[in-house]
Amino acid sequence: MSAPQEDRFADLGRLVVRCPDRPGIVAVLSRLLADAGANIVESQQHSSDPVGGTFTLRLEFVLPDLATHRQHLEGALILLARQWRMTWRLTEAVHRPTLAVFVSRTDHVLQELIYRVRAGDLRADISAVVSNHPDLEPVAKAAGIPFHHVPNTPDTKAEAEAQALDLIGDVDLVVLARYMQIVSPDFCSRFPERLINIHHSFLPAFVGANPYQAAHDRGVKLIGATAHYVTPELDAGPIIEQEVARVDHRATVEDMRRVGRYVERQVLAQAVTWHVEDRVVVEGDRTIVFA
Repeated sequence: MSAPQEDRFADLGRLVVRCPDRPGIVAVLSRLLADAGANIVESQQHSSDPVGGTFTLRLEFVLPDLATHRQHLEGALILLARQWRMTWRLTEAVHRPTLAVFVSRTDHVLQELIYRVRAGDLRADISAVVSNHPDLEPVAKAAGIPFHHVPNTPDTKAEAEAQALDLIGDVDLVVLARYMQIVSPDFCSRFPERLINIHHSFLPAFVGANPYQAAHDRGVKLIGATAHYVTPELDAGPIIEQEVARVDHRATVEDMRRVGRYVERQVLAQAVTWHVEDRVVVEGDRTIVFA
């Protein structure tokens, strides 16, 4: 990305706040930022219930020389959090999160992530691609991304996950980009709300190795995909993004697979983008997405 494009993120901050809903929250936070010399450029909020609910607020602001002022802002937020029973996170948009992408044999989702990073649409860096098969090594190498082949079988799962964790290091986000393995609860616990998966939305009606054939045989008219945070309960984590595409009786199984690939690419890339832009807030079993 060119320097002028990068410069526009240099002083851009993001503040995400959650606290019990009560009058005055927005005013107090706006005053805090104004006193620091910041200009709010985007504000989104959600209340689970105006009476006794939880208030969630996401602010983007510009503050000249943000890195220098960050410590002062954090100190003020700590004091405010005690009074308002507030949890918060403050990030600098200039920071580029690191991603580890886990894949198996299909490359469509990985290719979409690589493209969006290169185009500047996804402000992140893919630091590693990990796979239980060697098939996609040329894709990673062509993009200049380290590739790690880590075979994974039921008998070696614990060792394989330990090796993968050692290889990827302390990344900001792990993306399961059609990684056809179930990760263990221990693996999930290493990345709370930092582990995203994509799968087709035929579940639970059409399970098994060939869901598109089963869906075709039943005359399915909608093909969809779901991106969600991974939790120990299989495919039950908080949903970030979903999309569907319509097909009709003329669609072959291969037509349906092609549509499915397209939807999966869009859904996962959008979910990852929203995550790295601090637009996703987990609320129990669901998410708030400030799109």
